[in-house]
Amino acid sequence: MQAKEIKEQLQSLIEQSSSIDPNLAKKLDEINRWVKDIKLGSLTAKPFVLAFLLEVITDSTIWLLIKSLPSAAEQQAKLAQMTPNERYWYGYLFPKWINATDSKFYIWKQKLMSGEFNQVDDDIIKSIAQDIVSREGSFWQRYIADLSMATDLIVSSRNNQPLCIQVTSVSEELSNQKYHDWKNTLNLWEIERGLFVSYNPKDTNFINQLVNVALYNSDYLAEGKYLKFA
Repeated sequence: MQAKEIKEQLQSLIEQSSSIDPNLAKKLDEINRWVKDIKLGSLTAKPFVLAFLLEVITDSTIWLLIKSLPSAAEQQAKLAQMTPNERYWYGYLFPKWINATDSKFYIWKQKLMSGEFNQVDDDIIKSIAQDIVSREGSFWQRYIADLSMATDLIVSSRNNQPLCIQVTSVSEELSNQKYHDWKNTLNLWEIERGLFVSYNPKDTNFINQLVNVALYNSDYLAEGKYLKFA
């Protein structure tokens, strides 16, 4: 989808959502005001902004499809057709974001637009995700989850229990503060359990270890637990 189409689609979704979910319309209008005066060429040159906009358009389209169904039973039936990670996102986290005041939203929108945003652990996260899939697990990624909810990946394994995971390579000293901030963020969003993984890039086996820990805890970590693994 080109930048022009993205802007048009955003406008269309604002109109659709105004009668179906006014809170979503407000969120989309805020995003639209953020990008509407940016020239198409400039917007095209900002790949992270475009990727975020495409995700929001996709998620909003699916959410409006669910919300448009005439009964709660039909809405639940639609969610039941999804994978566990999709269901957790569209049935829980995405509507939470729609209806909440996101204190980080203003900050990370600026970073995305200015080019300050960088995914320092992106290659590692991709490797983890690939390994998860190779072991018949599944994962979900969203900019909103990453930047507002301190969640790099949502992972499910055999028991179909989505688990929010943050991955970092910071030092032990910084890791403790980051863990504290991460736990507070998950509590803020009422995410019931999570895994904070701090890795040493010099350890050649760390991806295998991380995936083992992620898949196991997806199945067995109890609610109310926020586990740190380093």
